[in-house]
Amino acid sequence: MQNIDTFDFSNKKVIIRVDFNVPLNDKFEITDDTRIRAAIPTIKKVLSSGGAVILMSHLGRPKNGPEHKFSLEHLIPELSKKLGVDVKFANDCIGEEAIEKSKELVAGEVLLLENLRFYKEETKGDEAFAEKLANLADVYMNDAFGTAHRAHASTAIIANYFPINKMFGYIMGNEIENINKVVKEGKKPITAIIGGAKVSGKIEIINNLIDKVDNIIIGGGMMFTFIKALGGDIGNSLVEEDLIETAKAAMEKAEENNVCFHIPTDAVCADKFDNDANTQFCNSHEIPDGWMGLDIGPETGQAFKDIIEASETILWNGPMGVFEMDNFAEGTIEVAHAIADATKKGAFSLIGGGDSVAAINKFKLQNDVSYVSTGGGAMLEFIEGKTLPGVAAIEK
Repeated sequence: MQNIDTFDFSNKKVIIRVDFNVPLNDKFEITDDTRIRAAIPTIKKVLSSGGAVILMSHLGRPKNGPEHKFSLEHLIPELSKKLGVDVKFANDCIGEEAIEKSKELVAGEVLLLENLRFYKEETKGDEAFAEKLANLADVYMNDAFGTAHRAHASTAIIANYFPINKMFGYIMGNEIENINKVVKEGKKPITAIIGGAKVSGKIEIINNLIDKVDNIIIGGGMMFTFIKALGGDIGNSLVEEDLIETAKAAMEKAEENNVCFHIPTDAVCADKFDNDANTQFCNSHEIPDGWMGLDIGPETGQAFKDIIEASETILWNGPMGVFEMDNFAEGTIEVAHAIADATKKGAFSLIGGGDSVAAINKFKLQNDVSYVSTGGGAMLEFIEGKTLPGVAAIEK
């Protein structure tokens, strides 16, 4: 494995797997350029070091071959503007045009290939397809952490054709480094804040973190499965009945490992799932029939704030309530601000997972925490202790 900062890119063609799966409006204009902005430093590094860049990505989920709305050609104007070069485009990723334009590419130039997922071979991890992509370049670089948990042709298989000249881009390197700051090198006390709707999506993370952290804070709809496991009354709140025993086992495992498991003691309850519902504060273990918990209450918010501000390392994945509705956002806001305050005092904070990232951005606190992961599912699987094919392919 090579290092992006020390590798000699002079007169080399570098094929970079980027994550340009960005949202487009009905005029095919980019509505959120976060992923493109994140990739710019990696691309500029290669260009400034005398290399040429071939970019490949997927966009959306095309079902049966090419579809205009999923064409990466829509990204050319914005990408050219951000890079300060006229980005070339190949109307296929492995066809004659891709081959010819790759051959003609010279130092300082950028070529964007058409959507990889116009070929089913991409998601199937097809070796012949990966080899055709590999033949376009001298060097392979993976900078798409968001797809690193998939063993696709462009994220894992292609690396086999670059036994020496393969490396991580800055996004990949930063993601791995920052996640490891929590799961491998975290300074104690370490607190993991796990929220969101369901236990089913988070139980593997919780179980993997139990022997790594000092505190686990539970919030969001998933808290009611834990509360029911403790014998509480949860009214009409969300619950996964089939995971009550699993939740109980996780709490017992935490106790055995001297990990403090913090379950909300109060909740903001509503008589229906609606921002304009009637609300009341309830003991989270004594919610009346016909009422449902949609946020943590003020007592819990203060308790969580105290734990977070006393922590040296913080991982946040999942909101405390239905923060998209203003009347049930206070718990998530309080946790977000507590993380920002702890970070100001020297704690390391990692925010990951779609809803947590959306929340930290909504409250304009993204610059007040240590690192905001772009990884989504890849970050969760990495924390769960799983091997990510896109990472393993570069490291081997």
